[in-house]
Amino acid sequence: MSTPPDSARTRRIPFSFELYPPKTDAAAAALATTIDHLAAAGPDFLSVTYGANGSSRRSSLDVLSRILRTTNVEAMAHLTCVGSTHEEANRLIREFLDAGVRSFLALRGDPPAGTKEGEAFLGDFGSAAELVQLIHRVQAEKSPYRETIIPGIPAARAVKAGHEKVRIAVAAFPNGHPRSRSSAQDIDTLLAKQAAGANLGITQLFFHADHFLSFVQRAREAGVLFPILPGIMPVTSPARLRRIIELSGEQMPADLSIRLEIEPTREGQREIGIRHAVDLAAQVIAGGAPGLHLYAFNQHETVLEVLDGCGLLGATAPVRDTPAQPQAPAPTALPTIV
Repeated sequence: MSTPPDSARTRRIPFSFELYPPKTDAAAAALATTIDHLAAAGPDFLSVTYGANGSSRRSSLDVLSRILRTTNVEAMAHLTCVGSTHEEANRLIREFLDAGVRSFLALRGDPPAGTKEGEAFLGDFGSAAELVQLIHRVQAEKSPYRETIIPGIPAARAVKAGHEKVRIAVAAFPNGHPRSRSSAQDIDTLLAKQAAGANLGITQLFFHADHFLSFVQRAREAGVLFPILPGIMPVTSPARLRRIIELSGEQMPADLSIRLEIEPTREGQREIGIRHAVDLAAQVIAGGAPGLHLYAFNQHETVLEVLDGCGLLGATAPVRDTPAQPQAPAPTALPTIV
């Protein structure tokens, strides 16, 4: 396992986690425990996925509200363009803002199952960049100015022009979007999102550090200025790896695949996945990554062990203080698709 790079010891490396809304009462109870453990580690934010066409609207908002109510961690709401009208998106953004959400991940989204080639599926939005613009516009309309307390004068407020800024993240693809025609198009899309007001990038999964580092270099040379976080998922079973490859269209990482396949025990496979994620994280941090974004799949132990292996986990964060959690099922959809 890689030792933490010198840069990780001399500067604070921020990290964040992605969660998804639970589908059962038992899953909701388990997620509450996971949120407590992840929040104790001190992440920069916790993001919560949102199903296309509002399929998880209420449960997503419930999870976001719980994060805001019970932790000191920023909550990031996912939004997608798929099947959404301007009116629906406007209403949803306002609902999130009213709940206290000030961070968003604006995504184009994947076509629903059964969508035919060339068939429209995006609703009123042609791109994630248009959704970024709408979020900024709704926030500006909702809070056209800011008030600050005047010390020593009870009930007095100073009014300042300009609304509270929101963080709007967008997806980035080190190995190209599945529907992209070229790597140049991927960079152009990222530039368009920046022009629309995006101020953070989060990458789709990748398996080799040089894929991320070379992508960031190309983006910087093209004029992308905002931070780009590497999205990393500990792949802890051959079934999960195969499903990820099927969904993403990425090339199978032969080294990881072979090690997972020949390891006979589930615990051994889990350790291989954690070790691979630690090595990957250490390499991108050494290469200058501004932080880490870990796909937790609603389980805290594995991602916290990755942070611990990188030397990024504080002494107060709980790791393995509860019985080992069962293996999470292989994903049915990949996170952070634009």
